[in-house]
Amino acid sequence: MDHTTPPPPATADVAIVQAPSRFRALVRGNEIGLVLVAGVVGVLSGLLVIAMGAAAQLLHTVLFNLSDGEHVSGLDRLSSPWLVLVPIAGGGVLGLHLYFLSRRKTRPMVDPIEANALHGGRMSIRDSITVVIQNLISNGFGASVGLEAAYTQISAGIASRIGVAFEMRRGDLRTLVGCGAAAAIAAAFNAPLTGAFYAFELIIGAYSIATLAPVVVAALGGAFVTRLLVGNTLLIDIGTPGPVGNADYLPAMVLAILAAGLGILIMQGVTMIEAGVRRSRVPVPLRPILGGCVLALLALVTPQVLSSGHGALHLQLDLPMAASSLVLLLALKALASAVSIGSGFRGGLFFASLFLGALLGKLFAIFSPMIFTGASLTPVVYAIVGMSSLAVSIIGGPLTMTFLALEVTGDFPITALVLVAVVAASLTVRKTFGYSFATWRFHLRGESIRSAHDVGWIRNLTVGRMMRRDVRTTTISTTLRTFQRDFPLGSTQRVVVTDAAGAYLGMVLVPDAYSAVIVDLDATIEGLLRFQDAVLLPQMSAREAAALFDRSESEALAVVDTLQAKSVVGLLTESHTLRRYSEELELRRREAAGEGT
Repeated sequence: MDHTTPPPPATADVAIVQAPSRFRALVRGNEIGLVLVAGVVGVLSGLLVIAMGAAAQLLHTVLFNLSDGEHVSGLDRLSSPWLVLVPIAGGGVLGLHLYFLSRRKTRPMVDPIEANALHGGRMSIRDSITVVIQNLISNGFGASVGLEAAYTQISAGIASRIGVAFEMRRGDLRTLVGCGAAAAIAAAFNAPLTGAFYAFELIIGAYSIATLAPVVVAALGGAFVTRLLVGNTLLIDIGTPGPVGNADYLPAMVLAILAAGLGILIMQGVTMIEAGVRRSRVPVPLRPILGGCVLALLALVTPQVLSSGHGALHLQLDLPMAASSLVLLLALKALASAVSIGSGFRGGLFFASLFLGALLGKLFAIFSPMIFTGASLTPVVYAIVGMSSLAVSIIGGPLTMTFLALEVTGDFPITALVLVAVVAASLTVRKTFGYSFATWRFHLRGESIRSAHDVGWIRNLTVGRMMRRDVRTTTISTTLRTFQRDFPLGSTQRVVVTDAAGAYLGMVLVPDAYSAVIVDLDATIEGLLRFQDAVLLPQMSAREAAALFDRSESEALAVVDTLQAKSVVGLLTESHTLRRYSEELELRRREAAGEGT
């Protein structure tokens, strides 16, 4: 049985080019083949990350009149006050792009998390390129968003297309999508462990021995390409951190809880701004211009609110700042990020959350000695704890952020401190809010996705696919005498009853028609009807069907086309539903464990 999944309509784009059959067989039948493909994906992802980063920096240099090595968010002031208008121009360019997209039929874009959760790893290259263009415009013109969304989208999209070309099984394709995202993050942060665990926690949704080798190879490939072409430089350089003592864990946990609260406020702030923009009835293409106007006003105060914040993070880690300045910059940057995303600019909050977390950590370091007299952490260490805690609150992935701290500092005591902090922050967000930024946006769209765990197969296992179409039916006017003649004991277990127009009215259990209490065989079967209000729809999932079986206490239910017409199209039993669900669940378990590949 072939367990490959046909491409869903939501992700189909250009014609698919298949790899030669010999290579397809090597990849599908050999774990080494998957690892080799993952290595290629890692190299391609590293090259793409370098190219996009260079393109964004070129836009910054040209548009903001920067010198070599300067970052727009690292400036104390812009070289000309008129440069604050650049985000407005960027909003216009992005709005024009959105206008042209609106003139042709488009579908919701699928990111790597949604692709792995619902579509078995299938992604659209065309949509991925669109995300890259929008993200480059947004970041390049100064919107307060990072390029991580473009990095992971195009890298995972390329990986998905390669996997489809090799006709990979569903589990392997999901792993390869994770490989693309892992390589992208590894290349972006020069941190292969961070990239690998980003894939495990956020894109694949689980860690297993079967996924370890390809994901790690891809992450190393992305990082090595970056080191070869750009150099072995740290994206975040924190210098020499101070020592960590036992008394430092309590303030770190308090800081983590504060970071969790700030993360929730930022996520809800984005939602409030999006809702406000929608209520304003401003046309979609004009919304980024409106957001650009707000960014221009904020940039008049400080240009450090612009772009993702790379330069500002380095600047704030190195320089001491007064509490009032930290509070102001923290509030302005959080507002800039929320306005950018909420008004339609495209991008991620990964690096922005690191920057905001570092600001929160430095602010906490000012007041911490007054409360925690035995603590000895330096402001830089508090900044590391803060950025890891806020990033895990918004992005998710406790181990991802822990390994980022390890690869940035190379200090195991600080890594242990960060691990405690990110667990506290993650637990706080999960118990009080319940979502990361990505899954929160899925929730607002009406999706029930909480992670990248593969739930798409559950939705694909629908009532329409499982039901029997050979349904025994009769009409409500049938007499008991006729019913006994047409349906002898043992001929069937149940009969669906309809009205004269064929609409569902209920179900009669055949043994009930032969009950000893029946005295009038010329009466109709109306008195024997059961389950009048319990029907299934073809689009229901196996999980929804099982819940309805449980509520109705029925072993079988009729399937109708719609709740309005109620035309009977099939019959489904509870035993068949549970058996098919168990079979599919076992299949996914085996694929996740790498069995049978």
